[in-house]
Amino acid sequence: MAGLLRRDMLGVALTVAAIMLPVAGAQAADPIKVGVTITQSPPGSVVQGTQVKDGLEVAAKIINDAGGVDGRKIELVIEDTQGLPEKARAAVEKLATRDKVVAITGEHQSSAALAGIEVAHRYKIPYINTNGWSDVIREKGYPEVFNPGNYNSRVGAAAAATMKELGVKRVVSIAENTDYGIGLAKAIGEALKKIAPDVQYKYETLDRASKDFLPAILPMRANAPDAIINLMLPPAAYIMMNQLYEQGVAPSAKTWLYDGSGLADYPDFWQNVKEAGKGMLVFGLYHPKMAQPALGKQVGEAYTAKTKNEPNRLLFQAADSLFLIADAIKRAKSTDSGALIKALGETKYTGTRGEITFSKDKGYAFNQWLDVPYVTFQLTEVNQKVGDSALVSQAGQPLDPAKLWKPAK
Repeated sequence: MAGLLRRDMLGVALTVAAIMLPVAGAQAADPIKVGVTITQSPPGSVVQGTQVKDGLEVAAKIINDAGGVDGRKIELVIEDTQGLPEKARAAVEKLATRDKVVAITGEHQSSAALAGIEVAHRYKIPYINTNGWSDVIREKGYPEVFNPGNYNSRVGAAAAATMKELGVKRVVSIAENTDYGIGLAKAIGEALKKIAPDVQYKYETLDRASKDFLPAILPMRANAPDAIINLMLPPAAYIMMNQLYEQGVAPSAKTWLYDGSGLADYPDFWQNVKEAGKGMLVFGLYHPKMAQPALGKQVGEAYTAKTKNEPNRLLFQAADSLFLIADAIKRAKSTDSGALIKALGETKYTGTRGEITFSKDKGYAFNQWLDVPYVTFQLTEVNQKVGDSALVSQAGQPLDPAKLWKPAK
């Protein structure tokens, strides 16, 4: 076993070294500046921004400890967007014109990504979209924008498949009033039409700045659907979940609660929801029991050593974003924008989650890694770690309803 582990980690070292190949004896070269736009202050999701920042810093350390890229260190230039489109637009403008970064990455909210890509497109600078799920980002067809993260159409298909496997008849999505929330709510509806046309489906759009969602929830108490799908991000998502639970709507013996927003691996999830999260089904982009490449294990261990927290999906998405930039620079033998965009389009790289390539099909598939792996798991106890949750559907496998737990009332 020890020998296998040593060979596994040697494979990681050789993979990273293949990107870096430092120039022996060379003078210290100027660093390669990579721009990062993330939320570091409200009203955007600061928790997500912190997870992305940690992932990028872990990846940068791995790259730099191996000698950098062709002897040059990676330097992250970070801008706080507060999750606001106007701030994201200004951040990308600054990074492109004043900081002279070679590429931009890190964005984790669709509205901010949609604003940022317009500026990146204007300056023709590579933009790696870490976590903006909106299909509209892809449908723009910008050659500078690459998407190694998840996308709404994939979540829509996954949620629809889960609803079909649960055998439900009435489904309501609760979506935040953003490009992400509304786009995903529509994607789920389109997917249900294709694979489960008999399911009655509708979505409610709620203001993510609100703290009172009872006007939308109280009618469900009188006529509860079979499943509710959450498409909101914190802190609004936590408030909404608690109000659903307090009103006896979901999770309950009548109504499943399904999360399509990746809430369960937020470090503040349980302190904000408690009993309201017990029984929730989760669309998951990471679970410790998933199969994962050796590089993913290395990144996860480095993250835990750095933060004392369990790995999470944004950690791996952020790390892959930076590894892809480093890989493209190495293959292009240049930091020129045009050369990098060409190299990124030809990517075939085994990152932390699998082998990443980018589709050239039109629509949501453009410059998208189509095979982003996902699983379904269920939280069955309060304060349960993701690693201890019930993995009810492995990547590429259907959900088994017999494995599910449901409240008695």
